[in-house]
Amino acid sequence: MTLPPAAYPYGPFKSLLHSHRLLQSNIASYRQSKLSYCRQFHSASSLADDQKQTTKQTPHPSPTTSLPPSAADNATDKAAESSSQSSNTSLPPSWEDDPNWNISTFDELPHQKFGWNQHMDTNEEFKLALRQIIRQFRAPIRYAFAYGSGVFPQTSSKPTPSSLSPHPHPPDAIVKWQQGGGKMIDFIFGVSFTQHWHSLNLGEHRDHYSILGSLGSAFVSQVQDKWGAGVYFNPYVTVNGTLIKYGVVNLDTIRRDLSTWDTLYLAGRLQKPVKIIRDDPNMRLANQINLISAVRTALLMLGHQFTETQLYTAIAGISYMGDPRMRFRTEDPNKVSNIVKNQLPYFRQLYTPLVQDLPNVSFNDSRCTTDGWMQDPSCNYKLEQDMNPRKRGNMVRRLPAAFRAKLYFQYQSKFQIPRKEFDDMLEASKDEDETSFRKREGSEFDRRIAAEDDLNEMVGRAIKKTVEWPSVGQTLKGPFTAGLSRSWKYYSEKRAKSKEVKKEEATGDDVKKKE
Repeated sequence: MTLPPAAYPYGPFKSLLHSHRLLQSNIASYRQSKLSYCRQFHSASSLADDQKQTTKQTPHPSPTTSLPPSAADNATDKAAESSSQSSNTSLPPSWEDDPNWNISTFDELPHQKFGWNQHMDTNEEFKLALRQIIRQFRAPIRYAFAYGSGVFPQTSSKPTPSSLSPHPHPPDAIVKWQQGGGKMIDFIFGVSFTQHWHSLNLGEHRDHYSILGSLGSAFVSQVQDKWGAGVYFNPYVTVNGTLIKYGVVNLDTIRRDLSTWDTLYLAGRLQKPVKIIRDDPNMRLANQINLISAVRTALLMLGHQFTETQLYTAIAGISYMGDPRMRFRTEDPNKVSNIVKNQLPYFRQLYTPLVQDLPNVSFNDSRCTTDGWMQDPSCNYKLEQDMNPRKRGNMVRRLPAAFRAKLYFQYQSKFQIPRKEFDDMLEASKDEDETSFRKREGSEFDRRIAAEDDLNEMVGRAIKKTVEWPSVGQTLKGPFTAGLSRSWKYYSEKRAKSKEVKKEEATGDDVKKKE
């Protein structure tokens, strides 16, 4: 149909241009209103509100502004304060068989003190300094933790002189905690909507991003979700006077990895002590599943008797098997043993309640009955486990689904089970969805696997297959997300540290030869 000339007095092209400008104006207004709403939402901190407090609008803090604690922070504090007091809270039966992923408050967890072993004790000032850092982000963060050598020591090296600190103007609490402020602090931020989060963060912190930020939040979120393990890192950025690296990841990605071990990229980090700054009930539930899965996996790789150092070393080493940084010597080859040695009390806090709750493993050391035994870093307590194939078969059955499938396929090949027979066997025993299982006892196939002499080797191989490609993908993604200069700086520092370790080892060997 042809419209009369009066319908477009400026001509067809000008009319189209006018409509386009009007549309742009409407989009800008919508984005501004969305940003305003999100700021109010984040300020109110109704995230993980286990006490269902009424939300209130709080202005965004300047670097020196101290905000009152949010509901989510209060829930985190409550857990941290009680973690050491309730380390041996027995878990309810079947809590992991059919987890409820629709919970919205901490009161809906299996019991009141569920998962409090995950909250590591640090001094109050350092905790507040970390919290102030994440409060500089207006984009809503549902779950956050700090990890790595900047939070918990991994070596017994001498303090770094303040003149060599990477932090421009760090708070005193960070300088004191790091004994000189010598380490970049690593964070993981769990968010609900990846593209929306990056859209807000690009508007506030464009300088945190590489050239990829110029392509918009949609492109950034695609790179995050489609490459590697689903994490987008921004390294070497200064927030609140502190040099940090932060990774952004969707909450569903975290939960899936914690409960199924599809990449072990995030699950592996949370198997070691971390400082949870903002907690979430679903993440606490998923991580407890991750931690008890790590214990079972380590037990399958250990013998009848072992020490707690051997147990924690097996657990801490899971995420480094298949990691290309270890293969190409860009990481300290002694990193795993150093982590366990220097963080032993934290490992005890994390895993002792789970070990004590499992029926087939126990501490076999009279020293464990003395007061304060968990805080003694000089002791290496003994444990033992039941090697009965039926009980170990139950552990095989209760491994995370994606990881267990890899182990099954390895033994299908070893036992030369025909594919159709193998598929029928799996289908007959299938009673689970992606994140839960209801069959607690292992099948004949599980018991046969548990009785094999090469179980240690096969479990290790399954771990490497799980870790390798996501880690490679994240490594290849680094130069694009961080930028070439930042990536080269990160690689150079890791390489220099590895060479320094080699030099120290060579010096130690020379001293031994002379002796």
